[in-house]
Amino acid sequence: MTTILPQAVGAYIRAVNNHDAAAFIAVFADGAVVDDVGREFRGLAAIREWGKREIFDAQVTLDVIDLAERDGDTIVTSKVDGNFDRSGLPDPVIINHRITVEDDSIARLTCRLAGEGSGT
Repeated sequence: MTTILPQAVGAYIRAVNNHDAAAFIAVFADGAVVDDVGREFRGLAAIREWGKREIFDAQVTLDVIDLAERDGDTIVTSKVDGNFDRSGLPDPVIINHRITVEDDSIARLTCRLAGEGSGT
């Protein structure tokens, strides 16, 4: 595990686990991009809607299993729980969140099932 967690990454995890949509969107840069299993969301308005639908409406929580650094990005591996459709998903659901931080904000977030072409 890495010992240095960028502040924005810690804030992202806390916001998801505390179901705090305002704190969640506050960690993203204005021009941020989220790539959620190949679906791309650009800018704060699109990320806000994605977060509402995919994270907050589903009451998602992240149980961090591992942290790593790769090519300047932080990789957060977590067990994901919540009220979402699990059809076709493994049990447990393990997601790699590859996070690029620039100027103390998340510039890019890529989410993939662990073990599936996430570049991690």
